[in-house]
Amino acid sequence: MIFTSGPRRDDGLVERDFSLGDIDGVLWTPASAAAPSPAPLILMGQPGGFPMERMLPRLRSRARSAGLLGLASVAIEPPGTGSRPPLPGASEARADLRRVLAAGGTPGEDIIDRLILPLVEQAVPEWQRTMDAVLGLPEIGRRVAISGGVIAVGARLAAIDPRIVAAGLFAGSYVPRATFDDARRVTVPVHMLLQWDDEGNDRGMALDLFDAFGSTEKTLLANTGGHTGVPEWAGEDAGRFFARHLRVQGSATSPSRTTSA
Repeated sequence: MIFTSGPRRDDGLVERDFSLGDIDGVLWTPASAAAPSPAPLILMGQPGGFPMERMLPRLRSRARSAGLLGLASVAIEPPGTGSRPPLPGASEARADLRRVLAAGGTPGEDIIDRLILPLVEQAVPEWQRTMDAVLGLPEIGRRVAISGGVIAVGARLAAIDPRIVAAGLFAGSYVPRATFDDARRVTVPVHMLLQWDDEGNDRGMALDLFDAFGSTEKTLLANTGGHTGVPEWAGEDAGRFFARHLRVQGSATSPSRTTSA
């Protein structure tokens, strides 16, 4: 892990760019984080198909909210975006999905698998490599949570990596049947956000996936509105979830200071 920029400080948060082999990323840490009191870590996922540069303002906002709770955050360039090579077959699968939806149909398992599974197979090991590197820093604690991104990636990570202690997931896309198998193996607390009128989501599939999670503690937060209509206070609920399960001192931080997580 090589830091490629000096620390940039903003409102008590330290931002540093890094590279990890062929992966670029950004690490945010509270200015107070140090070896005597390391900050727990949130893996900040992003929507599939969007480069990190485009998502950076939103990622910074989420990192700032997490920093107010004493949490560090990390984001990496997703496979197939930015300057990274495209995922094999992704553009064809995405075109097939759009064609089916435009015709008012429901995409079959083949399209969903071709679109999502290659992303999961590449993204999950990359997130694990990122955790290996970031958790080696003295200012970062050992407890890790997932926040948002492609739900199939988050479910797989939560199912296989024991460093993950909580998962805040966004039901915002179609998921392969394999993700249901992953969900059944998840035992950590889950906080799942669902936009009830999401035009690009199969609501029934999202509810079935929530039911499939094997966690004894799981919460479904459903709001009316489309994919981009998530209310601001939904981030406050997510922030409290992360603070509770990452065992942050002073987790009763005023909700009015937390805009999204």
